[in-house]
Amino acid sequence: MSRYTVTVTSEGRSDPDAVIGYDPPLRTFFLQAFPHQVTDDPALWLGTFDYEFETLDGLHHAALAEGYRFTLSESVAVQLADDKARDADRPPHDGPLSALLRHPQTK
Repeated sequence: MSRYTVTVTSEGRSDPDAVIGYDPPLRTFFLQAFPHQVTDDPALWLGTFDYEFETLDGLHHAALAEGYRFTLSESVAVQLADDKARDADRPPHDGPLSALLRHPQTK
C-alpha cells in the first residue's frame, strides 16, 4: 500500500497531514483526512471498497462532491500511477474476505 502526504481543505479548515495512496488488495485509490472527533478513524475516508476509485480523477471528483479539495504535485501523481501499474499483474484475492469486500456495505 502506498501512502503520501497531501493537504486537504474543507470549509476553511485545512489538514496538511492528509494521506492519499493506492491499496493493491482493494485495487483502489484512497484518501484519508481530518481526525474524527470521537473515533480514531479519519473524518474523510474515501476508497474503502473493492475497485471503488480506479482513477485519481474519480477520487478527486468524489472528494469534491463531499466538499473536500486537494491538489497533487506532479511527482506524487506520477508515483501513484506507478504504484497502481506495479500491482496491475497482481492476482485478485480469492478468499472469504475478498468476497465480503466485493459486496457493497452500507456507509
